[in-house]
Amino acid sequence: MAMNKPFHLLSLIFILVLIIPISHSRKILPDTQTPSAFSFIKDLQGCHKGNNTKGLHNLKHYLHQFGYLNYQNQTHLDDDDFDNALEYALKTYQKNYHVSPTGTLDAATVAKMTSPRCGVADIVDGVNTMATKKPHHHEPAKSIHTVANFAFLPNNPRWPASKTHLTYRFSPNTRADAIAPVNSAFRKWAAATHFTFSRVGNNAQSDLVVGFFSRNHGDGFPFEGPGGTLAHAFPPTNGRFHYDADENWVNGAIQGGFDMETVALHEIGHLLGLGHSEVQAAIMFSGIAAGRTKGLHQDDIQGIRALYGR
Repeated sequence: MAMNKPFHLLSLIFILVLIIPISHSRKILPDTQTPSAFSFIKDLQGCHKGNNTKGLHNLKHYLHQFGYLNYQNQTHLDDDDFDNALEYALKTYQKNYHVSPTGTLDAATVAKMTSPRCGVADIVDGVNTMATKKPHHHEPAKSIHTVANFAFLPNNPRWPASKTHLTYRFSPNTRADAIAPVNSAFRKWAAATHFTFSRVGNNAQSDLVVGFFSRNHGDGFPFEGPGGTLAHAFPPTNGRFHYDADENWVNGAIQGGFDMETVALHEIGHLLGLGHSEVQAAIMFSGIAAGRTKGLHQDDIQGIRALYGR
């Protein structure tokens, strides 16, 4: 009987040796099976004017959310008719994103629409912030975007000339690993503009506030969950910048994750008064890809200088 004791002990050690390496080798990866909040658009591919297709009202709400579609009779927003207004809105979207403006929901348009993006609208108060204007004769032959027209929108959403130093703080719900990338993003905008920024305590008064929120969080612009709108920010002088807490946030170009500094650079542009650019390489382009990082582009710098005169 005494020989059974070491046998049981050796058996237990052998089982633990098998189990422990397996448990340590597992990695928690993003759930790639979770559908994007915009994946419903794939089911509508091929739709065009004259169709009545189940689910088209969701496409209408998407285009309404980003400023492309507005009905005088709001009941049309909830029907599934592909009408003239929807065709016009889709063509405008296609022009902004350099897709052939056919008015048909083709594969190229679906690919653009289902990409994660910023929640700020492309068309604000009827002004298409992604359209370009021709430079004056004394300007370089590069397009300066109508982001400068933010200065002429109602209530003139631009920081006053005397307000060149802006303070910012983090909401208590901000994740710890977001602090450094957001700080870095503010430094990069400071280097490219006449603005300076400083962080203050979380309970102090500040010009700008950064935080993480999920779904309906009380600002009138709810997040949809993973893979939809990643973040949004409000124009001057509101100062709010919200990340969608349900996204897979990372630092750096990590597959399946969204870089927090890249998104911060984009949203700070909105905080300063910039709209969306049609230049895909610009930080102010509305789409933000997973697994990539971006920095400020000459187009972004031209836009902010057109807005503030530097």
